[in-house]
Amino acid sequence: MMSNVVWSPQPRQFEFMRRPEYEALYGGAAGGGKSDALVAEALRQVDIPHYKAILFRKTFPEARELIIKSLNMYPKAYPKAKYNGSEHCWIFPSKARIYFGSMPNSTSYLRYQGLSFAFIGFDELTHFTQEEYEYLISRNRADGPGVRVYIRSTANPGGVGHGWVKERFITAMPPNTPYEFKTTVTAPDGKQIEVKRKRIYIPAKVFDNKILLQNDPNYIANLAMLPEAERNALLYGSWDSFSGMVYKEWKDNPDGYRTRQWTHVIEPFDIPRHWRRYRSFDFGYTRPFAVQWWAVDTDGVVYLYRELYGYTGTPNEGVRWEPSKISAEIRKIEDEQEKGNHIIGIADPSIWDESRGADGTIINLMEREGVYFDKGKNDRISGKMQLHYRLQFSDKGYPMMYVFNTCRNFIRTIPNLVYDTVKVEDVDTSTEDHSYDAARYFLMEFPVASKPPAPPKKIYTYNPLN
Repeated sequence: MMSNVVWSPQPRQFEFMRRPEYEALYGGAAGGGKSDALVAEALRQVDIPHYKAILFRKTFPEARELIIKSLNMYPKAYPKAKYNGSEHCWIFPSKARIYFGSMPNSTSYLRYQGLSFAFIGFDELTHFTQEEYEYLISRNRADGPGVRVYIRSTANPGGVGHGWVKERFITAMPPNTPYEFKTTVTAPDGKQIEVKRKRIYIPAKVFDNKILLQNDPNYIANLAMLPEAERNALLYGSWDSFSGMVYKEWKDNPDGYRTRQWTHVIEPFDIPRHWRRYRSFDFGYTRPFAVQWWAVDTDGVVYLYRELYGYTGTPNEGVRWEPSKISAEIRKIEDEQEKGNHIIGIADPSIWDESRGADGTIINLMEREGVYFDKGKNDRISGKMQLHYRLQFSDKGYPMMYVFNTCRNFIRTIPNLVYDTVKVEDVDTSTEDHSYDAARYFLMEFPVASKPPAPPKKIYTYNPLN
């Protein structure tokens, strides 16, 4: 008996689609057949009348690609299924529905308040913020019995969500290895209930998509001709290199931790007493705050040797500390570890904002606790360039800025910064840019010029006419 096969997954697509975990991310490189797998996965439960699914792209013009794929696939599998263009929704004979959605601006996710979807799919997850993704988790529930509830996503490296996606799926566990998240909730009767969820990352590369390579054998050549960062991301699926990355100069090379060559991250050492010391500060409440301690050596090289970073452990989520509590922690650190050292504070100019009255400014609240700052320079582009200049290596591999490997949040967030899509020369402020901002205020106090490129080596050859 012959069967009518509408679509069949390739091996890596099959691996992604067979996973039992609540969350799964598929991708890493371009051309892995990610969108096809997501569109097909949404069909899994359409025979259940109360099943509802939604597939997201960041903007609706981008979502049209998913709709086109569904128009090629769904009618072949379900000839009686109908597509409603005004609602962007497929309605199946069972009355099950698959919607197509978008979240083009920072409040778009609120349009889905009160709705529920048993299956939620994100295509190009790195185009979304963590807030958008986690809000939709709250919409992920069943409207009746017998429905599996889960989330699936695809992504390439890069984009505004690169940092949190990498943190959630890539660095949390090795590829193809489930990660279990556990927490407890308190029931109305006071009973503690342990809840668990699992997530997994399934990598995919263009080499896994045999059908694409048969149809377009030159596609690999297209990816190979891209600039190095884009090539590493889209051809090889590297999450340490991607298009839109601001600080491509950044190097965290453990081989240089001791020699301090060809790396910006180094092992800690005792800061000499005669070096000048500074403290920089970027305030945050619902977003993280960043306090950094810097030293400047006699050659003008700067060292970030300590940080206090106010986040919950969830990227870009602040601990909601009041200025007085931040000040108390700064005082405690400096009383214990900076005795006898003169430290100059430099801070975000916005903490002098008197919109709540002069007595209510953040700087006044901090000064009452004995923590003082000078007003930093907030020229964003100049500050951005100062970090570029400091990160440049000399021809012998020495930069003008180092970071102790104990400053984990600076090391974590700086390589994830991306360019703003509107202010194309500036950093996207919706990313986790708080360590970056604190560094900008400090570096603007010691501006340096860009190093000229190393001169080419002269090659002397014999000239019979000389």
